[in-house]
Amino acid sequence: MGKVTGFMEYERLEEGYEPVPQRVKKWKEFVIGLSADQSKVQAARCMDCGTPFCNSGCPVNNIIPDFNDLVYRGDWHNAITVLHSTNNFPEFTGRVCPAPCEAACTLNVNDDAVGIKSIEHAIIDRAWAEGWVLPQPPEKKTGKKVAVVGSGPAGMAAAQQLARAGHDVTVFEKNSRIGGLLRYGIPDFKMEKSHIDRRIEQMQAEGVVFRTGVLVGDLGEGCKVTNDAKETVSPATLQAEFDAVVLTGGSEISRDLPVAGRELDGVHFAMEFLPMQNKVVAGDKLKGQIMATGKHVIVIGGGDTGSDCVGTSNRHGAASVTQFELMPQPPEVEDRPLTWPYWPSKLRTSSSHEEGCDREFAIATKEIIAGTGKDKGRVVALKTVHVQWQAGKMVEVPGTEKEWKADLVLLAMGFTSPVAGVLQAFGVERDGRGNAKAGTDDQTGYATNVPKVFAAGDMRRGQSLVVWAIREGRQAAREVDRFLTGATALPR
Repeated sequence: MGKVTGFMEYERLEEGYEPVPQRVKKWKEFVIGLSADQSKVQAARCMDCGTPFCNSGCPVNNIIPDFNDLVYRGDWHNAITVLHSTNNFPEFTGRVCPAPCEAACTLNVNDDAVGIKSIEHAIIDRAWAEGWVLPQPPEKKTGKKVAVVGSGPAGMAAAQQLARAGHDVTVFEKNSRIGGLLRYGIPDFKMEKSHIDRRIEQMQAEGVVFRTGVLVGDLGEGCKVTNDAKETVSPATLQAEFDAVVLTGGSEISRDLPVAGRELDGVHFAMEFLPMQNKVVAGDKLKGQIMATGKHVIVIGGGDTGSDCVGTSNRHGAASVTQFELMPQPPEVEDRPLTWPYWPSKLRTSSSHEEGCDREFAIATKEIIAGTGKDKGRVVALKTVHVQWQAGKMVEVPGTEKEWKADLVLLAMGFTSPVAGVLQAFGVERDGRGNAKAGTDDQTGYATNVPKVFAAGDMRRGQSLVVWAIREGRQAAREVDRFLTGATALPR
């Protein structure tokens, strides 16, 4: 490594944030990235550790020690080459990935991990600024046609890899814009959509065709997902017109809350609330947008989606925001010798929490209470109880029932499965969780039971991270290329 003793000489430096009063007034990103000099110092902390567990901790297996060393030496151009060799879209992961690589960092055993995510962020932002991110069209075409259904990170990664292998790729998206849950699920204050738009331009220059507003198959009864489709294409049509089809839709069926009062006005899934704001930021005119302005908001669910609801509610000007989590509060500092190099359970406070939010742990909702008079049919309160976990079972704590004032309740408890109607329309077998049944080994890699039909991302593995979606899209592309040509030079 460039600075063998760097980890002993320098402390970890986090990226900065704009002040809360300033950032909650707008929908722009507010992270202040590292400067070139700061990035060099942080990269110098990367140890000559022999076995870089960060590589395996990263789902796309980023070659982290190499690009850290290149940043330390000031060779930014080769740093982005190394980063792009494993990750098609580091500007996405550099913004929204929770960085499992840092949990696996060898330095994290007894010190602060190397700031890998902030270095990745700095590399890709500089690469765009310097004009180093260019289209990579194939040297020759194969004459094979591939349809990719779904334009989230898995679909985009698969499409880009397949186009670079020389195939004619068409991406089908049911919404009016490309990006899937990157576009409609992640708020703009975490990731502005211009990052998606410039990748679309790059991919179009590489030969990818995007068809928006096209629904493939059927969403099914009562499926509440974003859908601006003005056209429907049958699976039979795709199977007849294309040599392979890759299903990469997101895990879009939200987990519901089966309690009395769930039907009341003012109770919504997070994925009803968040996409509306993203569309408004993009310039769409919406009727009946769900707003938190002046309301007492309760977010049920303690994960990233819940945090996004918190940040969006704060920007709307909510009167108060409270977030419920069913599980007990985790420790503020993980037991590193016990958990390393795996992802630890510890209290994570997001930038949205810091903007204003009360957090309640080990709490369950028993009832959603309706108002009377002018508030009839609307939520006005929640009845809750604290819970304990005994012998693996959730037990209510006597005497802890409480009512909470609530004008808006947002359900952010995760997702159960991809859209069943799409898989049913193709005749794809599903596993016990409702995902497309497809393996990942070299013999059955990402292939479903339906000839020519593959599945990747949330569609195959269930709800997961953006970085896992990129990995699955890349690996599925490799298997599709092998299927179409008998061999493949695409990387894993």
